[in-house]
Formats: sequence, structure tokens, C-alpha cells
Amino acid sequence: MQYFKTSIKNPDKIVCMLCSYYCNLKAGQVGVCGVNKNTGDKIECLVYGYISALNVDPIEKKPLFHFLPNSKSLSLGTVGCNFHCSFCQNYGISQEKNIDRTNYISPKQIVELARSKGCESISYTYNEPTIFYPYAKDIALEAKKYGIKSVFVSNGFESKEMIDDMKGVIDAINVDLKSFNKKYYKKELGGNLEQILKNLIHFQKNGIWLEVTTLLVPTKNDSKEEISQIVKFIKENLGVNVPWHISAFHPDYKELDLPSTSIDKLKTAYNIAKEEGLNYVYIGNVAFENSTVCPNCKEELISREYFGVRVNKIKEGRCPNCKQKIDGVF
Repeated sequence: MQYFKTSIKNPDKIVCMLCSYYCNLKAGQVGVCGVNKNTGDKIECLVYGYISALNVDPIEKKPLFHFLPNSKSLSLGTVGCNFHCSFCQNYGISQEKNIDRTNYISPKQIVELARSKGCESISYTYNEPTIFYPYAKDIALEAKKYGIKSVFVSNGFESKEMIDDMKGVIDAINVDLKSFNKKYYKKELGGNLEQILKNLIHFQKNGIWLEVTTLLVPTKNDSKEEISQIVKFIKENLGVNVPWHISAFHPDYKELDLPSTSIDKLKTAYNIAKEEGLNYVYIGNVAFENSTVCPNCKEELISREYFGVRVNKIKEGRCPNCKQKIDGVF
């Protein structure tokens, strides 16, 4: 994939193809994300090779519960983001525009580190990986040589061209579906809801394992009506076997005056999802029992404690009791 093209409306500008903003940039101009720049004849990803955060995490922390459970994932991020969420827990890097160029790390070095740490995957996370896709893709292609998979933790505002390019490159994605309110998305978060919903369907169509997360922010997106809208979209467009993670909000960044999400509100969302028929619903950011249960015989298949797996009974992607296929990558 070429990550840019000449603007049809203005030949003096170049269009960045990484996300659905499709920023039209004149020479020297940087996109919404703050890290992709028109350098005269191309769009250069300024954070290529320059990492702001690097850790070994359990894959469950992404969160991905149906993708290589109980495995380690080398997790990395850069600075910059194409959204501006007022509650961002990683605002120190996502809203940062200054790039520390003192330590370049090549894709091969990232993969060597993942191998040395026994990681089965590499996760592009902490800030929005869409904006450093040229770097992530080169890492992912190198990782495939050693059977290491690649994971996106994303706001879901990729360009349609990029989602097609991700096919066969990125193995799994967790998309943060932040709301079902068009005005809230546009005014307070970034992007637009309709495009993100289209992209969720597009990811799944392209065979990328998909899980969805919604951070329940008090007074912002936690009404029963909005929760029901999210659940019905997942059921009707993605299917009842797509895992939905309901995460608790904690005051951070510009939202220090809001309370943390209550356990009752999390349970209400959980019950709405289960009543609507979603098979795999999980509650995050609080101490909560998050077992994966067979939708057919109700056998407990995966028992978890925080981000750790205590027991995993799934064998060859099936329930050992009734042989029901369990959707995921196991």
C-alpha cells in the first residue's frame, strides 16, 4: 500500500491515506495526528522507529480474551493520536507532539526482543497505531517469519484502504467503540461514528479477529438506551460471538470531576448484553470474575483472575464437553 496520493482538488497538496480523516497536506504540514508530514513529495511517518512505551503484557490486558489466551504480547506505542479524548489514560504520549529521536529501534530489533521474551504476539497500543502503520506493518511482516502474530488496539478510524492492506498482516484488533452518539464522537472524541461502524464490519470481513471494548463514562455514554444501541449493533452486524468488553472509567486527564463507573452500572450493561443474546461479555478495569462459558452447554471453559488465566479447557477451538466451536484464535 502507498500511504499517500496527490490531492485531486489541489495538486499542490498530498492526501494522507492512513486514517479516515484523509488529511490534505501542503508541503511542511502535519496531519491531525501530529506525526505524519508532507515532506514535499511524500507523507513521512515521523515516529517510525521511535517508541514512547514498550512493555511485555499479558494478551488479556489489551483486552483480547479469545486470542492466544494466557500468552505474552510485546506491547509498544509512539507519540501522537488522531483523536482527542478528554478521558485518555495515555494522554502523556497520545497528545504529545514532540518526538524523542535519541533511540531508533528497527523492526528487526523489535521482533528479536519479542522472541527473546517468549512473546507470541506484538501489540501496537498505548496510542493510536493507525498513525504509525508503516512502522507496525514492517514489524508485523518481520514477525511473521517467526510465527509471531500482530495485534492492533485501536479507535477504529482507519481508512478503508488501510483496512484492506491490514488483511494478512494484522491478525487481531480490539476496537474501542466509545459511544453511539454522533455528536459526542465528533465534538469530544474525534472521527465519526458512522465510519467506525463501517470499519468494524470491514475488519471482520477481512478475517481480522475482532473484539470490541466500550469504556462506560458516567453521564457521557452510560444510559440504558445507548448501551442497548451498542449491543444491538454488535448482535445484528458483527454477531453474538464477538466478545464485548465493558470497561470501568476512572477520572483522568481532563475528566477529573466525573466519578468512576459504578459496579451497578457495569452489571446493568452486562445484563443488557446477555439479555440481547451476546455470548461473550466481559467487565474490565475492576476486580470481576470473567469466565468464558460455552454458549451451548454452559461449561466454564476459561477461568480468569484479573489479567491472568487460571484454567483454560478449550481444546482445538472447541468445548471439551459438548464439542461446540468457540470463536477465536486458540
